[in-house]
Amino acid sequence: MISSHPNEMPSLSMTAWAICFEQPLTYAEGVRLQDALVAARSTGEIPDTVLFLEHTPVITMGVRSSARHILLSPESLAQQGIEVAKSSRGGDVTWHGPGQLVMYPIIRLGEQETDARGYLYNLEEIAIRTAADFGVTAFRRSGLTGAWTTRGKLAAIGIRLKRWVTFHGMSFNVSPDLSGFAAIVPCGLAGEPVASLKILCGNACPTLPTVRERLTAHFSAVCRRDIQRFPGDSPPPELVRLLGPYLY
Repeated sequence: MISSHPNEMPSLSMTAWAICFEQPLTYAEGVRLQDALVAARSTGEIPDTVLFLEHTPVITMGVRSSARHILLSPESLAQQGIEVAKSSRGGDVTWHGPGQLVMYPIIRLGEQETDARGYLYNLEEIAIRTAADFGVTAFRRSGLTGAWTTRGKLAAIGIRLKRWVTFHGMSFNVSPDLSGFAAIVPCGLAGEPVASLKILCGNACPTLPTVRERLTAHFSAVCRRDIQRFPGDSPPPELVRLLGPYLY
């Protein structure tokens, strides 16, 4: 783990690719992309890579989820255009949708982070520092994951490791329609509200690209990676082969 002091900037010692998606992806698309990248990272074909995206409306069920934590019937969910998907990440149920920024790091642990617990700490730190950039105080809660505020949970975290390569990651609520969370017991925590920058900042709520830029910067500092962004830079052949049309 690193220090949580917001002004401490560890030296950068590795390169990581950051890939930004402008249009929401289905959850299945996000999983397919991660699977391809995890396989390529495991064999050393690509460096550490982080995806920044939004999802179309979906409820995901982590490996410790309970069907009781989905409060609406399949018919009601379908009427609202909300999918339900099983997920290999840790944790219980959560909701994803437009206006929520999702960060999926594909990182080989052991090169910078010492273990999964330190990596989780770092994801929380990225969320806390990003919230602070917009005047929002976020914090950890003992025994729980994520970034919390006095008005509810701002960022949720659920990860998985495959041969010490991480996937899944963090969702950060910028300006989503939080009514999607009314369909579930978020993270299985009854009575715990969910917050967003829109609720906390009002008319001063930043745009999604602005928040993405700050998340990227804090990912770089906290995880000590020098970021190469796509689209923007000319993508290498490995990335074109793996992601193809998603890059253009």
